[in-house]
Amino acid sequence: QVHLVESGGGLVQAGGSLRLTCAASGRTIYAMGWFRQAPGKESEFVASISWYDPSKYYGDSVKGRFTISRADTLNTVYLQMNNLKPEDSAVYYCNVADVVGMWAADDFHSWGQGTQVTVSS
Repeated sequence: QVHLVESGGGLVQAGGSLRLTCAASGRTIYAMGWFRQAPGKESEFVASISWYDPSKYYGDSVKGRFTISRADTLNTVYLQMNNLKPEDSAVYYCNVADVVGMWAADDFHSWGQGTQVTVSS
């Protein structure tokens, strides 16, 4: 059973930055990544990274602005979000998988509580 803890969200003005953190435990972890979901919208893939090689993937809407990276602590990743826009406002969830890539949210069955990001105009 996977346990996921997201943190680092908050309220920020457009153009600002936030860094989110995800800590995972409870299973063997090969890749980690992020989704986001705004009210009334479907979950959207944000980014993923392999724990054992440099492979990274990003959703088109965040390329050039967001960076996913591995922390020094095992099974912990960051999402550095720069030049934030109001359309980035959502609850951000992390997750784990066996393969890094452009993930689909309906392939995942366990989730953490998420962390709220709100970007004001």
